[in-house]
Amino acid sequence: MKSTIIPPDPDHRIVARSDDTYRLQSLDRALSVLEFLGESEVPMSLAEICRAMNLHKSTAHRALMVLERGMLLERTPDNRFRLGLKLYTLGNRAVEQMDLRTQIRPFFRRLSARLGETVHLGVLQKTSVVYLDKAGPGTRVCSGSKTGSSNPVYCTAMGKAMLAWLPPAAVDELVEQINFVRLTSKTIGTREELMQSLERVRRRGYSIDDEEVEAGVRCIGAPIFDDNHNPIAALSVSCASSRVQPHQVPLIADHLVRCCSEISASLRMHRNLRVHAAGTASTLKN
Repeated sequence: MKSTIIPPDPDHRIVARSDDTYRLQSLDRALSVLEFLGESEVPMSLAEICRAMNLHKSTAHRALMVLERGMLLERTPDNRFRLGLKLYTLGNRAVEQMDLRTQIRPFFRRLSARLGETVHLGVLQKTSVVYLDKAGPGTRVCSGSKTGSSNPVYCTAMGKAMLAWLPPAAVDELVEQINFVRLTSKTIGTREELMQSLERVRRRGYSIDDEEVEAGVRCIGAPIFDDNHNPIAALSVSCASSRVQPHQVPLIADHLVRCCSEISASLRMHRNLRVHAAGTASTLKN
């Protein structure tokens, strides 16, 4: 009996495309409203926003609701809208990350040159690791590690390096939010597997992504700590698994952990100098 192949419905593709276009337009409007309120000296009412931006009331209302739910806007008691404090938090984080990258770059560039491998800098954001910077030879090892991109925390070397030294309550809260998806045949797929992996990380002092994110790529990770020994970032060394065999990993890890320790010490010194300078300036003013 002949099987019948049903061609894709062209109308379905049209609906999908128009739906995507609508979402993008809604996002553009919400961002325009956010920028408009950012330029305003005072909180604005819905009617004032509609008049100033020439928006229909329902369109402006939808944009405001989205921004308010995301805590990017706040509503005043008299039903006006102003920028939310979450923007302050995000702005501070952006500045910190830019400053962090600047301070750390000389260290991981030296490490990359010494090992002849690609080194990444990343930070934890919810259940993902965001790549802030990278250094390495011209040969690209990881296809999914462009600066600004992200990968799941549970299967990356940097993610496991940071998770392993978070307070237990923070780990439990974060792990509850993870949707485990196997990216390769070696990817961690359950909470139990992850918790066992984190225990091994603590014992060794470094983490390993053994082709869990991408077949053919082996990564070694280690955390960077703040003054309270909380992980604020991590470095990873990414190698082709055909070139770097398992017995070579401890030697690479030794260089990596030493580099991260030097960075942690350097960051503490910079912070102490800033605190001292701020104290001196305050004393002079008084």
